[in-house]
Amino acid sequence: MERLTRLQAWVERVLPDPLLTLAPASSDASFRRYFRAKTARGSYIVMDAPPAHEDCRPYVHVARLFRAAGANTPEVLAENLDEGFLLLTDFGNTTYLDALDAASADRLYRDANATLVKIQRASRAGELPDYDEALLLREMQLFPDWYLARHLNYELSSTQRAALEDAFRRILANNLAQPRVYVHRDWHSRNLMVTEPNPGVLDFQDAVYGPITYDLVSLYKDAYIYWDEERVLDWVIRYWEAARAAGLPVHSDFAAFYRDFEWMGVQRHIKVLGIFARLYHRDGKDGYLKCMPLVMHYLRRTCERYGELAPLLRLLDAIEGRQPQAGYTF
Repeated sequence: MERLTRLQAWVERVLPDPLLTLAPASSDASFRRYFRAKTARGSYIVMDAPPAHEDCRPYVHVARLFRAAGANTPEVLAENLDEGFLLLTDFGNTTYLDALDAASADRLYRDANATLVKIQRASRAGELPDYDEALLLREMQLFPDWYLARHLNYELSSTQRAALEDAFRRILANNLAQPRVYVHRDWHSRNLMVTEPNPGVLDFQDAVYGPITYDLVSLYKDAYIYWDEERVLDWVIRYWEAARAAGLPVHSDFAAFYRDFEWMGVQRHIKVLGIFARLYHRDGKDGYLKCMPLVMHYLRRTCERYGELAPLLRLLDAIEGRQPQAGYTF
């Protein structure tokens, strides 16, 4: 309550008009909270990011970096980095997840692709942290630590652990060989807002410099909404064509590019299963549990398509108690 009092006092000082109401707007998977401040002439978003847990400086930096590239990120109107308070422009309440349906999807995803290309075209090394081997591997390690051991109470045998580590090495080899660009890192339907210009881009504070297919995977293998693979393929082709036209370093052979897209997805799905388990068991947030089956579906479908991932598929079968097929060994 003391922090909320300090937040309100700061908001009243920095607003251009008298504050009428300050009410919760949303929260996310971190310690950040968001409030909507209303005045007689409009509304604003206030970010509350306790400095002991969150650092506002990456948010401010990436907001301005992506905005300069042509993305519609919130404008930072006032900041108090010592307290962890930011005053931002308000994008309203309509997320892509709220608006997406069979009729709107082509238009909304076209806009998302166009903005993603703008961000990627502005990429330069040294501006954002590297999405390097250590970080990619640390993310995947959440799967055995939190999803298997904590969520499923499943103990890997030494042979299974070796198979998982070998799969991680194969996945990393693909991911690290991809061209590198700015990566939003959570480019999906809950973080894209229906705005003008469209989309409004949120939750970018963890942006890095890494594999070019990562954000595309976040968007089209979204943990919160499912589309038929034929439609996803069409959207990915449209991105690839736009990226090539913009001079981005995508593979000239679409089949090779799509393979990279799928293998990047394996890394992300493994990570997300671990994150969702950690959010539940460590942070008491159970809303992500219902999304786990879709993420596992994505993971299994990709493993089924590539022979090099067969050992990982066998491991998933064993974990889920599926009947082994002929030739399965550990």
